[in-house]
Amino acid sequence: MSMGLDSSLKFQMTNSYILHIETATKVCSVAVSLNGKLLSFKETQADGFIHSEALTGFIQEALNASGILISDLNAVSFSSGPGSYTGLRIGLSTAKGICFALKIPLISVATLDALFSLVPKSDKNIIPMLDARRMEVYAAVYNSNGEVIQALDAIVLDETSFSSFEPFTILGDGLEKCKELWAHRPIEWREDLFTSARGQVSIAYQKFQENKFEDLAYFTPIYLKDANGVRR
Repeated sequence: MSMGLDSSLKFQMTNSYILHIETATKVCSVAVSLNGKLLSFKETQADGFIHSEALTGFIQEALNASGILISDLNAVSFSSGPGSYTGLRIGLSTAKGICFALKIPLISVATLDALFSLVPKSDKNIIPMLDARRMEVYAAVYNSNGEVIQALDAIVLDETSFSSFEPFTILGDGLEKCKELWAHRPIEWREDLFTSARGQVSIAYQKFQENKFEDLAYFTPIYLKDANGVRR
C-alpha cells in the first residue's frame, strides 16, 4: 500500500529496527526489535488510561535500553484495534508522527493477533478477548495453528458463549467478565497474559519484509464502536 511518502533506502538495510506501540487497552506498552527479535520493552498496566502522559517517555526509555536513537528506526508498528477509542487514537497519532518525521513506514498489527502471538503453542483453540463495556467483549477464535475460525466481533457474553470451541485458552482484559460466568467449563485461564507491544514483534517484522505498509494519510484503526460505545 502507498504510504504517501518517498521510499527510503532504510527499508533495504540488513538491520531492521522497529518500534512497536500498544495503546488499545489500559496497558501502555512500547517495544523495540531488531530483525524480529525483541531488544527492549517498557510497559505498565494502570487503573486508568495514562497513554497521553506516559507514551513518549516509554518510547525514549525503550530506545535508550536498546542502545539506538530514534533516527535509527526503520519502521513503526501500531496495535490497530479493536480497543479503547481514545487509546487507539493516541497510539496511532504518535506512530504516524514518528513515521512522517523520519520518512519510514507504518505497520498495523491487529490487537487480537498480537495477543494470540503471546500464547505458547498448544493443541487448544485460543480466544483473545478485550473488554468492550458491560457484558460485551471484542473477541475472535484462533485454532492452534493461528488460523481464525471465528472472526473478530463485539459479542455479548452468556453462559454458553464459545461452547462449540471447547476446550480453549482465554486471555486478555475481557477474561475477568467470564471467570464466574464460566467457572465450571473446561477453560484454561491465562491471567498472566495481556496486551503488550511484545506481541507485535514477529508479525511486524514479517510485514516489514513483505512491504505491507499502511497509508500514513488515510489509515484508521479498527474501532468497531465509536467514542460513546455505539457500534460503527
